[in-house]
Amino acid sequence: MLSIFSNLLEDCMEVFMDDFTVYADTFDACLRNLARVLKRCIETDLVLNFEKCHFMVAEGIVLGHLVSSRGIEVDKAKIDVITSLPNPASVREVRFYRRFIKNFSKTALPLSKILQKDVEFVFNKECIQAFELTSTPILQAPNWELPFELMCDTSNSALGAVLGQRDGVGRPAHVIAYASRTMDQAQINYTTTEKELLAIVFALDKFRSYLLGSRVIVFSNHAALKYLLKKPDAKPRLIRWMLLLDKKGADNAVADHLSRIERELDPMPIRDDFPDEQLLRMDTSTPWFTDICNFIVASQFPPKASTLYKEKIKNDAKYYIWDDPYLWKRGSDHVIRRCIPDSEINSVLHFCHAKAGGSHHGTTRIARKVLDCGFYWPTIFRDAHHFVSTCEQC
Repeated sequence: MLSIFSNLLEDCMEVFMDDFTVYADTFDACLRNLARVLKRCIETDLVLNFEKCHFMVAEGIVLGHLVSSRGIEVDKAKIDVITSLPNPASVREVRFYRRFIKNFSKTALPLSKILQKDVEFVFNKECIQAFELTSTPILQAPNWELPFELMCDTSNSALGAVLGQRDGVGRPAHVIAYASRTMDQAQINYTTTEKELLAIVFALDKFRSYLLGSRVIVFSNHAALKYLLKKPDAKPRLIRWMLLLDKKGADNAVADHLSRIERELDPMPIRDDFPDEQLLRMDTSTPWFTDICNFIVASQFPPKASTLYKEKIKNDAKYYIWDDPYLWKRGSDHVIRRCIPDSEINSVLHFCHAKAGGSHHGTTRIARKVLDCGFYWPTIFRDAHHFVSTCEQC
């Protein structure tokens, strides 16, 4: 599926295993995108099950979730089933949509206790209150142009975090995801400051794929956290967590490059007798992502670049992260992958196809293997097809 629709992905459709979704902002645009996809199906002899197809709908069930212009919601049919169910009578019957429930671990703590090993199953009043979670909150997709807001809080026994964004000052924040977990016995004994900082560390790690390379605003109701960096006698645990939150120099790309310029105290004179033929032996090839790197680090465009090409670089740069010496790309699946220069492409394909990592599979399997290994370049499928077709053993 990925190889069939490779040039349409992230443009007008998304693919998951053997399912795909075609989308657009307007009815006419959606109709044009659907025509492109169906034409590709005809060209590749891809057969669709008409009974499982839904055309030109404003909302629909995708992978068990209701997706619409409002955002992502829990399937209401599943909620209706839950509300009509009797209270759980065994451990196996306790089930939830975890990422849709705010402060899940705290709310469901009575249920978590009866799920523990060697604990008698007693469904008491507290468990009944925790089980009555039948509202259907709406989660919205992230807008990569806006900063993320991370709201963290902690109780005596659980950590909670809400990832959200707002369209402007004074506008209400919309929720992207919830996260929570219970604390172990050692963490329950932490001080209030330690628990609050632990919640922030947990939230940043949980939502790392969203936050990496983006501006993040963290909200906490514990003002003492602001003074941890100035406290000379802070506990080693707190210092270690603060180092995890510290901003690396590589994230501040422009200033970091300027600060790393070497300045020798005793500069050596230029050797005028250096032969020109040695200079001609230098490799002048540049990787395919040079223009993107230059724009991210120094906001520079290539000389004589057209206005259209400049706009393309600006749009593409939103999905890339520069972490010296590597460039990373955030995919549509929110996985961060390292960009591979042209000189390393063959070695990566060889490993995924012929070495221990591969078993001489076809084009799609090899391309998928490259992505699973955490590598990216724009022509993965084309290069994988060429590599497989020229493999002597295959």
